[in-house]
Amino acid sequence: MKELKRRIDILVLSDIHLGTYGCHAKELLQYMKSIKPGVVILNGDIIDIWQFSKSYWPNSHMKVIKHFFKWIGNGTRTYYITGNHDEMLRRFEGLKLGSLRIENKVVLDLPDNKKAWIFHGDVFDVTMQHSRWLAKLGAIGYDTLILINRVFNFFSERVFRKGKLSLSKKIKESVKTAVSFINNFEQTSAGIGISNKFDYVICGHIHHPEIRTITTSEGSIIYLNSGDWVENLSALEFTNGEWTLYRHSEDKTTSLTGETDEDDVDYNTSQLFDNMLHEFNIMRK
Repeated sequence: MKELKRRIDILVLSDIHLGTYGCHAKELLQYMKSIKPGVVILNGDIIDIWQFSKSYWPNSHMKVIKHFFKWIGNGTRTYYITGNHDEMLRRFEGLKLGSLRIENKVVLDLPDNKKAWIFHGDVFDVTMQHSRWLAKLGAIGYDTLILINRVFNFFSERVFRKGKLSLSKKIKESVKTAVSFINNFEQTSAGIGISNKFDYVICGHIHHPEIRTITTSEGSIIYLNSGDWVENLSALEFTNGEWTLYRHSEDKTTSLTGETDEDDVDYNTSQLFDNMLHEFNIMRK
């Protein structure tokens, strides 16, 4: 008997970091197989190109990619929003391939005339204190932030030999630092969202899952963060007009579900990659 999948109107995943030892790909795949999303938002750092190593790409990581392509091949509207660890994809912004879109940011129209602004959040790393007024310019301001970060990281890497700036790395340095950066990040994101008249602002990047209302002198907004699949194993789900935070640790259904027939097949990496390319080529036709 075929297992029924839980239907979700919108799924938001971020900071999976495929290609790294910290990625919990098996748990993610387990979760993905238990749901049927109508729209998928991949909000940055899906594949960790910064730390990518050909020597570490297990089958479970390729199976996650294959499952994404399965959704795309079936017509599931999918947005790939670029992050800092997969920033090389920003050159493909605006690319449309079947039901897949590559974007730097996305605005979704939701029921009751509400709007959600979705972006990864790494643009705040270098210019947290100046991000608010720049982003008030809308699309131009946000793209300016991306450019500023790119230039800063170029000089940091090539001239000063310090490597790229990573807010998530800074957050892990100490509890005090973490609280400060997370609060600044959330307040900055919320402030920009309020200034641009959005009802929701949805981010990733800081590996801190959250849903909460933030109020400033200009108004209120619901701030959401999908978390990650390195430490928190979390996602955002939108169903029947309501946002909820999914945590794998609290999901008894997927935790108790055994390996499916698909997992029993001993795929090797090349077979999975060939299957992925086949599905990719079908979408191009």
